[in-house]
Amino acid sequence: MPSSEIIRCPWCLGFPEYIHYHDTEWGVPVYDDRVQFEFLVLESAQAGLSWATILKKREGYRRAFADFDYRIVADFPDSYVEELLQDSGIIRNRLKILATINNARRFLEVQSEFGTFSKYIWSFVGGKPIQNSLKRGVPYPVTSPESDALAKDLKKRGFKFLGSTTIYAHMQATGLINDHLTDCFRHQELSL
Repeated sequence: MPSSEIIRCPWCLGFPEYIHYHDTEWGVPVYDDRVQFEFLVLESAQAGLSWATILKKREGYRRAFADFDYRIVADFPDSYVEELLQDSGIIRNRLKILATINNARRFLEVQSEFGTFSKYIWSFVGGKPIQNSLKRGVPYPVTSPESDALAKDLKKRGFKFLGSTTIYAHMQATGLINDHLTDCFRHQELSL
């Protein structure tokens, strides 16, 4: 079937990388801790910006943050923060950079308590993706009771820049919630 006949969620139709992200990653359940950390970093960096901006800087983040190895990021020295503030490949916001390093440390604490971060985060949705039935023309939700509870717990554990709206976006991206529109070809694929 030609790509022009494929029905997709309208938010992804801006540029080819966005479409590729939608078609291959967004909403796919993630159980790998390193990928979970990657999306926490990217989602917290997005606060106040568009996802398209962050997606275009993803490789810069991968390079700057040790391929999202949270163990290495947790050990970043203060001097590296100054270096990151000069890196045009990422969002150069001191608070967001400090939050990423802090969150890597908190991430390790959650792993120590639960065995994996994945086990911890999936417990907020009962271990399986929430299957929403969103229709075209109806606004996407920006929070849920689950994102509220998770954001509250993360805050209690000392995580930064991860409020309920950011966490809801994280849950969408990592497949804890299937928010593909019901007429999008990916909705059915991810409902199995």
